[in-house]
Amino acid sequence: MANFTHNVPYQGWSVAQAKAETRTEFIHKTYQHLALAIALFIGLETLLLQIEPLWRGSLQLLRGWTWLAVLFAFGMGSNFAHRWAMSTTSVRKAYLGLGLYVVMQAFLFLPLLALATHVVGDPGLVMKAGWYTAIVFLGLTLTVLFSKADLSFLGGVLRVAFFAALATIVVGMLFGFTLGTWFAGLMVLFSGVSIAYETSKIVHHYRPGQHVAAALGLFASVALLFWYVLQLLMSSRD
Repeated sequence: MANFTHNVPYQGWSVAQAKAETRTEFIHKTYQHLALAIALFIGLETLLLQIEPLWRGSLQLLRGWTWLAVLFAFGMGSNFAHRWAMSTTSVRKAYLGLGLYVVMQAFLFLPLLALATHVVGDPGLVMKAGWYTAIVFLGLTLTVLFSKADLSFLGGVLRVAFFAALATIVVGMLFGFTLGTWFAGLMVLFSGVSIAYETSKIVHHYRPGQHVAAALGLFASVALLFWYVLQLLMSSRD
């Protein structure tokens, strides 16, 4: 199998310890793959939203415990995708991980996008959410890349916040209350911190050859931000 690092003139541990040209190449490759992942996601969603039985059926997944089961299955699949993407020994395995994750995200997003475009009937909401997400992402990316801040300390904070958010979702389902805009707002903040954290990892902690994994990590955070920005925009119409 092909090796990511066979043509990388670097024998150290992380990108931060590599030569300047290696660091620049790694960053370029990461964001190129992020762009490809986003393009694939958009293409898949455009296709899925044209299939009426599929998007109508997906709306049923949002009901009660069915959605929790969907999130559980997504979490299990995401774990495999992240592990595969981290591979530095097999290009095929790394790309399989990224591709699998994008496809899973496309199906996970289908009911929310169907609500926005077909039920609420305002496709412009999706475009607005995309622009807001892009602006926030660009601002955070430039800030972290130019400051070169090491935000590794945020890893533990994000893990605790993630499980707290998951517990809140489960409690909401148990007692039948809507989380509302306050929760979506907090998750937008969480997503922004996650983007900053993932960007910092690109600068300081990934190894050369792990640009696919870096792109997947960024894509996951951007997707989460987009999800909750869209939810906020939809709730503002009520």
